Amino acid sequence: MTPLPRRHLLAGTAVAGGLLAVGAPGGASAEAAPGGASAGGRVDKPFLALLTEAADARVAEVADGVDTVLGQLNNLGQARPAARSLRLLTSVHVWGDAAHHHDGALLAPMTRLVDALAAAQFDDGLYDQGAVHSPPDTAFSIVDLGLVYGLLDADGHTGTRAIRATLKKILLKAGKGLSTGGVHTPNHRWKVCAALARINSFWPDARYTRRIDAWLAEGVDQYDSGQYSERSATYAPIVTNPSLLTLARLTERPALYAHVRRNLDATLHLLEPDGEVETVHSRRQDQKTLKHLSEYWMQFRALALRERDGRFADVSATIQRRGADQTFDETPLGDFLAEVLDHPELAAPLPEATGVPDEFTWRDKDCGLVRIARGRTRTTIFGGTDFPDVHAISSGLSTNPTFFKWRKGAAILDSLRLSPQFFSLGHFRAEDVARTADGWRLWAEVRAGFHLPLPPQHRRPDGRYPLTDDGRFWSAMDFPHRPKEWRTLRTEVRIAEADGGWNLDVEIGESEVPLALELCFRSGGKLTGVDPVPGQKDTYQLVKGYGTYTSGDDVITFGPGNGSGPRQPAVVDSGERYSWMGGDLTPAGQRVLITGRSPLRYRLTLR
Repeated sequence: MTPLPRRHLLAGTAVAGGLLAVGAPGGASAEAAPGGASAGGRVDKPFLALLTEAADARVAEVADGVDTVLGQLNNLGQARPAARSLRLLTSVHVWGDAAHHHDGALLAPMTRLVDALAAAQFDDGLYDQGAVHSPPDTAFSIVDLGLVYGLLDADGHTGTRAIRATLKKILLKAGKGLSTGGVHTPNHRWKVCAALARINSFWPDARYTRRIDAWLAEGVDQYDSGQYSERSATYAPIVTNPSLLTLARLTERPALYAHVRRNLDATLHLLEPDGEVETVHSRRQDQKTLKHLSEYWMQFRALALRERDGRFADVSATIQRRGADQTFDETPLGDFLAEVLDHPELAAPLPEATGVPDEFTWRDKDCGLVRIARGRTRTTIFGGTDFPDVHAISSGLSTNPTFFKWRKGAAILDSLRLSPQFFSLGHFRAEDVARTADGWRLWAEVRAGFHLPLPPQHRRPDGRYPLTDDGRFWSAMDFPHRPKEWRTLRTEVRIAEADGGWNLDVEIGESEVPLALELCFRSGGKLTGVDPVPGQKDTYQLVKGYGTYTSGDDVITFGPGNGSGPRQPAVVDSGERYSWMGGDLTPAGQRVLITGRSPLRYRLTLR
């Protein structure tokens, strides 16, 4: 296979001398390139073999699924699955070590995909993808299609000439819409920039670079702690980090690498021993879901190689081992091959791993998040929701009421929440988290008013008052001008390490209301010492003594119970903001409720 331009393609594992810019110390995983190549030409043979085998294994699935993907494109406007399918087929077609290298059987599905993408593109160069003529959604597809064009162009195979011609039309057409259109979210800016950088790398145009400059001039939305403004373990690894890395390479902006490094530094403290990533602080959809580390793979690898960082190398190697065991469950493993072919430096052997910290106390003041590692245990304390400031539940806000999480090996307390039944205002959401002499403190104050008669100057004889919000609901009552009689509920939680576990001292008052502490354990373990709550699936109550949760050889003991009765029902009130819309905040897993009534002082022990 003829050596190809460096930024586009590896020439099989027999890499031409000097192709890889990043050196490596060698070792069992490295294979030196023939022809007198220096250490800089070594490649990580097991890494490439893993990706190659996984990509080849996906070919039949992707090729057989073309009809389905084209149905999504033609009927729903979803261009991304078609672009990603084309990317996978392209990677094995151009890659000399793939079983499907220059396989003529791939040309028909590749042609169908690219022709359908061309037909679905609007005159302004954009696609729909759920939003009419959407620049950011288009950018996701164009980043993939730009990568595909680069690989095919570098390969130069005669069988893909027509595919390349169609891709060129798509990319140039898209450049017009992307260089003039807008976005919805912070990460969209960087994806649009990455798409324009791809197009510009083939056909330079001042319109593209001016738009990139304009978006970047706004500043990258990153906190001092390393989190981006969305605080998301979905959008950082899938959108922002890859986009900034692409921009750093293709537009010669090395300063952008620092943003990715800082984000990965922060992520090191969010990792669970099993490969999950903490998301309770996120402002996006993943604040209530489980996220795995696999999406960060190439970013950790790129920065490990660029900065010779042994911690990043350790994380990258760990993800690779899990990939070899087929434990990936998000982006299919084989989809990463195209990224490595496009950026050959990623194929260099990793530097020596130094291990990631497993003993630390780390506080992210920007997110109101504390993470504590003690060997196999991980603790999360969270007091950084947006709710105290904006008093709203909405997409794009951090509203998860979980304020404490604890893992002891396989025994996982996924969530601890507190729900007082106070004017249907919903869960306790801390206003912040503060260090104390022996631990941490969370607190919040909520209040609701009884509205008194309007002062004379604001009365209307016709009774037609403006529709206003009293903090719980809207009514034609002119709430802002009314005197109020307030009811207040103050909550404080003090958290301290004790006897290998935790003490959580809860104080709540002065109003008298029922409340429930909700402990949610990971599904699959065994609970003892608790009573089922009638009519509520996977829900139990700890009435007295202590309960246990066992998973494998690991056990968490919790309690004590705090009684039961009609004045402290086993009910979790999600709040009117949820119930009005038919929603709730019931977490997945096995829930245990410890009920009470304020004013209350109660110590929850976890051992």
